[in-house]
Amino acid sequence: MWDDLARIGREASTGGYRRYAWTGADTDCRAWFREQAESRGLRNETDRNGNLWAWLGDPEAGDAVVTGSHLDSVPDGGAFDGPLGVVSAFAALDELRARGTRLTKPLAITAFGDEEGARFGVACVGSRLSAGQLTREQAQALRAADGTTLPQAMEAAGYDPDAIGPDPERLGRIGALVELHVEQGRALDLTDAPVGLASAVWPHGRWRFDFHGEANHAGTTRIEDRRDPMLPYAETVLAARREAELAGALATFGKVLVQPGGVNAIPSLVSAWLDSRAADPSSLDTVVGAVESAARDAATRSGVQLDVVRESFTPLVEFGHALRDELARILGRTSTTPLPVIPSGAGHDAGILSASVPTAMLFVRNPTGISHSPAESATEDDCVAGVRALADVLEGLACA
Repeated sequence: MWDDLARIGREASTGGYRRYAWTGADTDCRAWFREQAESRGLRNETDRNGNLWAWLGDPEAGDAVVTGSHLDSVPDGGAFDGPLGVVSAFAALDELRARGTRLTKPLAITAFGDEEGARFGVACVGSRLSAGQLTREQAQALRAADGTTLPQAMEAAGYDPDAIGPDPERLGRIGALVELHVEQGRALDLTDAPVGLASAVWPHGRWRFDFHGEANHAGTTRIEDRRDPMLPYAETVLAARREAELAGALATFGKVLVQPGGVNAIPSLVSAWLDSRAADPSSLDTVVGAVESAARDAATRSGVQLDVVRESFTPLVEFGHALRDELARILGRTSTTPLPVIPSGAGHDAGILSASVPTAMLFVRNPTGISHSPAESATEDDCVAGVRALADVLEGLACA
């Protein structure tokens, strides 16, 4: 499975993946999912929001146990972020069948659509739509950098953009959702544990900073006559690093667009996106507020206008203790040491859906801590440990 999936959407020049929503690579990933489901005799479904489902048992019966993750990537992302959870879900089902396990509840494997938000700028679109955290109107207004709208992209891929929206009936059938994911830090490596449990997802969001200046000639415009938006942007990047360090939080400017983009031209517009995350809402508010304040001060000094728009936000997610404790109990049967319980600074579909259904997460050790990069990794032994842990959890939950 891993070898078949690994070749889809890989960029030869970087070794990273470019599996963006509603593109050819996304279509190929969806075909791979359906092939895996059909080869196991599972019932395939694509819901109104483009999320994929493979069912064992009656989907209408309710109290289903669901596992999976996503197959899309960030630009030049790694192989494990998302796909590990989907491959492990199919492998865990294979393990249960090898054990002769007889499930008493429906089981579903899922791949949520557009988790990374790499093309349209909003993360977890598929799960947000299903949970009603993103409206149909908001989703249909999303636009890629090349001008393509989400409805246009969906139609080009053969899907109906008018059907998207909340899906409470489907979510109401789910009794528990467990997402396995490669860890995107080094907490497990530092505790020498191959598998851990998630405690929470830090609150996080994306903010767009638009610095409006005045385009002019780089060689003929006096320094004192310039309204250069690049200067306050540069100061804002430094302010973000400073404020994050002071608050024990995270702040990153990872994307910037410059207009008109000439080497010999002072820009007229610099648009930059801030990603900020913190352990609690108060710390996040403090960081983002301080960064915006510094940006406005710098813009004023440079004669530049600044607009700040919050494009997405995910509040603090505390995974339910009842399901988490049940996973710990199940996995404790075969372990002499308690599993590490760690927070996640990264967002996940399980976090989005936690307000609608009981959710939990398993993390597989990442020895380098590198993620969203071709250098992202996990050893085969740790991946196998993750599959076995997931199989134990599914057996414990779906045979109850």
